[in-house]
Amino acid sequence: MITVYTDGASTGDPGPSGAGVYIKQGKNYYEYAFSLGILSNHEAEFYAVIHALIVCKEKFPDEILAFRSDSQLVVDAIEKNYTKNEKYMPLLSAINKHSSHFPYFFIKWIPEKQNKHADKLARQAIYL
Repeated sequence: MITVYTDGASTGDPGPSGAGVYIKQGKNYYEYAFSLGILSNHEAEFYAVIHALIVCKEKFPDEILAFRSDSQLVVDAIEKNYTKNEKYMPLLSAINKHSSHFPYFFIKWIPEKQNKHADKLARQAIYL
């Protein structure tokens, strides 16, 4: 099983944005930072999950994925497979598409203080 921590950040709402992905596989860990352009903070959170799924599809194609995010909005949308906001619908669809390649995909909300690695990477990515 792979544990994946994701976070999105933006300076301004919308503003320059980044996504951070921190992956733990046993004793190994992997860090990724993605510059996202001009987005809202919530959009950046969705894109962080999408980028993490793309990385996992490439590097860990047959693994069980346990995702962690400090975005209640994103976690709720994925768990319910529903969002009222039309901006987020294509992002949720992309998450469903990419996550369907794995035997199991779980996501859980965690407090910000438990997501420091992904947060640091997301903030760094803003300035890439």
